[in-house]
Amino acid sequence: MAEVLDNVPEHCPGTTSEQAGKSSTCQGCPNQTLCASGATKAPDPAIAEIGAKLSSVKHKILVLSGKGGVGKSTFSAHLAHALAGDSTKEIALLDIDICGPSIPRIMGLEGEQVHQSGSGWSPVYVEDNLAVMSIGFLLSSPDDAVIWRGPKKNGMIKQFLRDVDWGELDYLIVDTPPGTSDEHLSIVQYLGSTHVDGAVIITTPQEVSLQDVRKEIRFCQKVKLPIIGVVENMSGFVCPKCKNTSQIFPPSSGGAEKMCADLNLPLLGKVPLDPRIARSCDEGKSFLSEVPDSPAAKVYQKIVQSIQDYCSNSATQQQDITTRQE
Repeated sequence: MAEVLDNVPEHCPGTTSEQAGKSSTCQGCPNQTLCASGATKAPDPAIAEIGAKLSSVKHKILVLSGKGGVGKSTFSAHLAHALAGDSTKEIALLDIDICGPSIPRIMGLEGEQVHQSGSGWSPVYVEDNLAVMSIGFLLSSPDDAVIWRGPKKNGMIKQFLRDVDWGELDYLIVDTPPGTSDEHLSIVQYLGSTHVDGAVIITTPQEVSLQDVRKEIRFCQKVKLPIIGVVENMSGFVCPKCKNTSQIFPPSSGGAEKMCADLNLPLLGKVPLDPRIARSCDEGKSFLSEVPDSPAAKVYQKIVQSIQDYCSNSATQQQDITTRQE
């Protein structure tokens, strides 16, 4: 990704391929000369810089979803809140949903601005141990539209990783946009020289969501990104009075539970619908603090514990690999 290419032909052999710039499909492509020169095969120097910058971050977790509107940013925010509940831990939440940055609103930080210091951009703090960075802090209004092509989005993500003064962190949570596009490829590539614990994939029970989640799972497998597990959001509605559960979005094909069984993936939990979650997000508050004894909050707590256990095991395995290499 040393060079960003535009107008790539449909059957492009790939910029790092031996046939780059030489294949018959390259004829007429405006990038043919660049590809044939070998410049596109050179590693981006920013990858090593980012690796050095994030060397003091113990755990890195990506939150993904195949489809929008399934509660991915809500989950990212509450995962950050839950981890920050331990005052001995340093947590950061990075929002790389460039075109739809909802994290500032969910975290109660709308109107905040990023400040420049000698060591880079200073993130915005929710608590003393919970930092947040989002393009939403760089916009003059929450209603401003970000209308950017891929290369500019990639440049912004690079800046967030390389130029933000993250300091020493126990967890960096990355909230991504839905799908498998530029932002996802960029974050995986830029974190290539660091250890990423894995991805948490968010879905809802209906097949129309699961269909896209399967694509997200294939993406993770192709780029060799470990999958921590799957979370099923909006999994039934628990009546606050009678406590009975109703299926608002029926799992017509078996829901996330069957999908995870078929694909041999961990199902971290099934979070029920609760109107108070949406209200907490609109008000910029932590649902886990507002209603800690609710059924949804209890499921969240179990999911967070599973993620922490996974990261602890991942760190141990990584340490073993490093020791063997030495």
